[in-house]
Amino acid sequence: MWRDAAVMAGKDLRIEVRSRVATNQVAPFAFLVLILFAFALDPDRGVLGTAAAGLFWVAVLFCALLAIQRAFAVEASDGARDNLRMSGLDPAGMFLGKASAIAAELALLEIILGAGVVILYNRSLHGPVLLVVTCVLATIGLAAAGTLYGALAAGLRVRETLLPLLLLPVVAPVLLAATRASEAALGGSPGDGWPWVRVLGVFAVIYVAFGVVAFGPLLEESS
Repeated sequence: MWRDAAVMAGKDLRIEVRSRVATNQVAPFAFLVLILFAFALDPDRGVLGTAAAGLFWVAVLFCALLAIQRAFAVEASDGARDNLRMSGLDPAGMFLGKASAIAAELALLEIILGAGVVILYNRSLHGPVLLVVTCVLATIGLAAAGTLYGALAAGLRVRETLLPLLLLPVVAPVLLAATRASEAALGGSPGDGWPWVRVLGVFAVIYVAFGVVAFGPLLEESS
């Protein structure tokens, strides 16, 4: 399983490195979202600072949707999905590999967006450890849930519009917990964020475990 996960993750990451979609399209889009939020809330800097954590995770969510759609769109042509399904790779390994690749892309984008929040929103970091743990667990949860529902929507003609409808209600608890924990890390009270980190850990474990079990049947049904 782990070998197949490494093969799948390496394949997806090589595609993204060669295409440079994440760096040339997704990252500028997310940064523009932060700039638009800054312009929209500029008349009241207090609101902008208070909402910084939530705006950051909204931008991350937009990036996640684009990354997930991209991860499955590259396999939608020329029968690539059927070839992948018949390749003999372990479905659990395929799930872990695709989720790992998406998580790696999101991690890179979160670093860029985090710098944008500090610069544009004039926020200082009071709990770096809390923020790093929050980002790691939230990224795992988003990547795992996104990979699972991306496979479910991949075989449908309306996958571009269906994926957000399927994914957003599922990841809402992750976004809520990540926002609260990030607010504590940015607001000077890191101790208030650790209960939300535990919530993120629970959802990350649930999504990963469910994906390992259900990815194979979902891949068969969506083909």
